[in-house]
Amino acid sequence: MRKGAKAAVVGGVFAVMVGGAGYGAFNIVSAITGGSTAGGDTVKTGPPSSDEVKETSEEFFAAWEKGQAAKAAGHTNNAGVAQPLLAGYRTEAQLTGVKITPGTPSGQTVPFSVSATVSYEGKSKPLSYKSELTVVRGDTTGRALVDWKPTVLHPDLDEGDTLVTGKAASPPIEAVDRNDTVLTKEKYPSLGPILDQLREKYGDTAGGTPGVELAVRSADENAGDKTLLTLTEGKPGKLRTTLSAGAQAAAEKAVKEYSESSVVAVKPSTGEVLAVANRRTDEFNAAFLGKLAPGSTMKILSAATLIDNGVTNATGPAPCPAEATWQSQTFKNIEGMTPNEDATLSESFARSCNTAFVKYADEVKADSLTKEAQERFGLGRDNWKTGIASFDGSVPASGGPDTAANMLGQGQVQMSPLNMASVTATAMTGTFRQPVIVPQSLDDRELATAKGLDAGTVAQLRQMMNRTAVSGTAAKAMAGLGGSVGAKTGSAEVDGQKTSNSWFTGYRDDIAAAAMTQEGGRGGDAAGPIVAAVLRASS
Repeated sequence: MRKGAKAAVVGGVFAVMVGGAGYGAFNIVSAITGGSTAGGDTVKTGPPSSDEVKETSEEFFAAWEKGQAAKAAGHTNNAGVAQPLLAGYRTEAQLTGVKITPGTPSGQTVPFSVSATVSYEGKSKPLSYKSELTVVRGDTTGRALVDWKPTVLHPDLDEGDTLVTGKAASPPIEAVDRNDTVLTKEKYPSLGPILDQLREKYGDTAGGTPGVELAVRSADENAGDKTLLTLTEGKPGKLRTTLSAGAQAAAEKAVKEYSESSVVAVKPSTGEVLAVANRRTDEFNAAFLGKLAPGSTMKILSAATLIDNGVTNATGPAPCPAEATWQSQTFKNIEGMTPNEDATLSESFARSCNTAFVKYADEVKADSLTKEAQERFGLGRDNWKTGIASFDGSVPASGGPDTAANMLGQGQVQMSPLNMASVTATAMTGTFRQPVIVPQSLDDRELATAKGLDAGTVAQLRQMMNRTAVSGTAAKAMAGLGGSVGAKTGSAEVDGQKTSNSWFTGYRDDIAAAAMTQEGGRGGDAAGPIVAAVLRASS
């Protein structure tokens, strides 16, 4: 290329270089010079050195401290996303006097602590927290750059979230249980994100007045603001929930024993939610919003389908062979189960025999399970209004092998513990009562309805669930529980997991509960003890 021609090309891109960030400009120069820097050095590769980690993090911290958002963002690998958040740190979050103290790096990761002052309308308070960042090599530039994540700015930020200081979006609430016991996130940690949602939805009508606070404004419209610091206390309004402090305490304690666990308890005679607890590494309310295959707990609904469609009944035949094939897919039972070709539905249900249900797949239509779920159990219509965000279950009319798999709580079926607690409540009473966590009278919202079950079907389901709890797969977990009891175990295999998810649902008198533990094994191993603990404490 002639010297003049090359100069013309550089001149042609000069406006683009000026208009873009330094990161983009470097890429353009790099493209022109064939991947070399201005000095002729090749673009660096490999992990950043300790000196680069130190220099990059220090330059980033220095710009952040001074409120130089564009400059700080230029030291990240995603300046376009980082800059508005860094700018909002001062303009929206009202944070000044920022002081960042780096800790000892561990490889490419640098821990650090932040101290700052939050100020709004003459009110000020100090703020301090800890976070960390990682320095990586830019893919195209070779520069050492901060790997941008919202958690760099604050550990409670997720993608799309922002920090905001000002009058609270909603007045604070004093949530109380059914007996006027105050419910706080400090005493009941699982309720933290739930109380935030309740405040977001009902704060304006609960009679309180908003305070001034620094909060995380979530990108998720179903999540309320998360308060980080209160500058001026608001006046809380009283919000009554359907929860029971005793049941909630038992649920909180029970899920602590098993990681990635969730449980819900409801009052079958009313549909009121008595407890909801999650033990997770995030704040996701899997108890209400989880979407996972429920395993053999689904056999409650499948057995009802067989009974209501006249296929068989509790004392009728439900042979349990070692294997059963449906449309070229072979289904087996859990290891060690003895085949019984003379088994009744009650026996196969109590033993959780998969093949017994698969053998009847050709006697029900592809949408039979779907209709049963929607019309009798109130599932899968996306119309539950519990008071907070919830999932209504999904039982699609799947053809092929999934017609059989769905009956076993696998295939395309998805449920949450809330859904399965409701299934159990409907099975034991015959009436579908849509679960609620705040009274319907609070906002006169329209609740979902379904026609429920015939008395004969209810009697058979209760008999089978009682047998399961007394002498079947749920007997160990339910041991020692008096009163009217019933249960069903489930384990759901998930692609990519070595261990199945543990599911369990059961009832005792006028309380029904369901739990799920991810990679918890068989239903009675992890989810079973959680449900039993809640049922025991809620008598």
